[in-house]
Amino acid sequence: MDNTVTGLTTVRHDQVPFLEYPSPNQDDLTRRQYLIYLIPGNPGLVAYYEPFLKTLRQLLDEREKEAGCHYAFHIYGRNLLGFDDGDHEPRFGTTTASGARTEPFTLEDQIRGVCGSVQAVNNDTLGDGRTFDQVILIGHSVGAYIALEAFHRHHQARLETAGASDPLASVNLRSGILLFPTVSHIAQSSSGQKLNLLRTTPLLDRTAHHVAKGFVSLWPVWILDAIVRRVMGFPEHAVAATLRFLTSADGIWQALHMGKDEMRCITEEKWGEELWEIQEADADADAEADAGKGCGNGEAKPGLGRAKFFFYFAEKDHWVADECRDEFIERRKRHGKGRTRVVIDETGILHAFCIHHSESVAEKVKAWVEDIAGL
Repeated sequence: MDNTVTGLTTVRHDQVPFLEYPSPNQDDLTRRQYLIYLIPGNPGLVAYYEPFLKTLRQLLDEREKEAGCHYAFHIYGRNLLGFDDGDHEPRFGTTTASGARTEPFTLEDQIRGVCGSVQAVNNDTLGDGRTFDQVILIGHSVGAYIALEAFHRHHQARLETAGASDPLASVNLRSGILLFPTVSHIAQSSSGQKLNLLRTTPLLDRTAHHVAKGFVSLWPVWILDAIVRRVMGFPEHAVAATLRFLTSADGIWQALHMGKDEMRCITEEKWGEELWEIQEADADADAEADAGKGCGNGEAKPGLGRAKFFFYFAEKDHWVADECRDEFIERRKRHGKGRTRVVIDETGILHAFCIHHSESVAEKVKAWVEDIAGL
């Protein structure tokens, strides 16, 4: 992707940190190629998800090695914008020649950034003009909301252009896996109430990021390391990601700015019923492709019966109000044509699963990927 300008800030897309785990069979033209694209939560550092993505890669490698498997799964994840000092210029708070000051990226900026990145990865990864047969989005926390917005905009683009000219419409975006999703009324959650109070208190709204950054700056890195490692009990990968976040020039401001915007934007569910449905033409296309390339057991499973979305909620989540979660689930149950499956965890996995529970969540995601692929 070329560098683009969002507001007064230039996004340096070539400098946005990412993780990529290609399939060993991505050059096999007899296999159906799938892109699995991870959208992080807030703070949006993909480094937090490295053990999760590595485990998922290992599990899918085992699946691809099985006799009769004609599928290949390419894994990719990228930072959200603004969480790395190298991905934008100038720094937030810089006064431009016009007298305006640059600000962190909004939730809308992040949605557009993800849509553009998915297009680029889909179009540029395989080479020789090939694109992925299907794209699966994995969204964590607010990343789940961003994923649903991407699906909504993809559907609208296909309607408006008949799939001919809009780049987003050309992506074969079919399925989503949404982990600990914050997709409605986030401000009613216990943590959301605190952040929303900060947003609606004028003095705190204007100064919170300065206070937070100033407090963190008081401590040398070795003390921050000890707090994150020993007091908070983070493993090595999460320690490194957290220290990178805390010591960056703009990361804390970006996280707070985006978080406050989430409180404002993620309220009543706004998507139409068609979002939750698999269009019959798409299901038929999947079934035909499966019949041509074969599933793991040699038999194609009809695309019409597959889920479009998998939702994985925590039993208790400080970013998701129980009543809002239950109302959301009830609406999905009432939607006769919807292709949504919902799981509520009963094992005590926390919202920030990528800190301590990457491997167990990767096992679940692997099974859902197989279901999506018809394996």
